[in-house]
Amino acid sequence: MELFDNQYNFLEKELQQEILQIGVPKTFQPNEVLIREGQFITSFPIILKGLIRITRNNDDGNELLLYYLKQNEVCSMSLTCCMTNLTSTIKAVAEEETKVIMLPVEMLDNWICKYPGWKQFVMQSFQNRFRELIDTIDSIAFLNLDERLVKYLVDRYKQSGITILNETHQDLALRLNTSREVVSRLLKKLEKDGKIKLSRNFIDFADLV
Repeated sequence: MELFDNQYNFLEKELQQEILQIGVPKTFQPNEVLIREGQFITSFPIILKGLIRITRNNDDGNELLLYYLKQNEVCSMSLTCCMTNLTSTIKAVAEEETKVIMLPVEMLDNWICKYPGWKQFVMQSFQNRFRELIDTIDSIAFLNLDERLVKYLVDRYKQSGITILNETHQDLALRLNTSREVVSRLLKKLEKDGKIKLSRNFIDFADLV
């Protein structure tokens, strides 16, 4: 079984064998929760295939998208909780059918000391996620809501390669922390401008990307 593609060939073969021996393969269906806010994390996932949405949620159910995780990536926020033995501050949800390998948290420090490739992998993950968090903060601070909606759709394409979005207007409203009516109005404007196609069950935004 090939665990990583060529992008991660710096990971030592011995490490890959350890991961395969102790890791637990799991498959999550769309909208299935991998990690909940407030839970202690005993294992963390490396994504083998699929897409995971990492968010923060408030008491009203509004959702703030932090970043996506795709193939061969690991969630830096969950690693932080593992290292500090704190409860999770994020929610991880499968966007599509997603296959992962779950690894026990007690191996994290051991591998960082033992394998330079793993240390590089973890540090690169932190750097990538930090950059994406800064991008999220910038979009909230500096973009209008219509620009944030377009950015959400374009970012979704960049991560998944798919230009069809199977989400309701209410789902999008929760993602953007606004009302369904506002989202519906913005989508109608984008459709009128010829940038998207609206259907009862999906949004086609191929003309945006």
